[in-house]
Amino acid sequence: MAQAYILIQTEVGKATTIAERIRQLPGVITAEDVVGPYDVVVRIDGNGDPGSSPALTGIQQVAGITRTLTCEVPARA
Repeated sequence: MAQAYILIQTEVGKATTIAERIRQLPGVITAEDVVGPYDVVVRIDGNGDPGSSPALTGIQQVAGITRTLTCEVPARA
């Protein structure tokens, strides 16, 4: 089961609202608003391929996101 972290930058003041919205998307394990260079950190379940996760499509449609960085977690043997 492949997973990925998605690091998200948002418009000013929207991190909490965006994290709450992303938590509702299928395939999302966690979505937390954080402090630092990124505003929201999300962990998704890719069911073998995080690139095809419905969570990625859903995240791309959330208003207020300015930039994302996806970091795939390698499968462990």
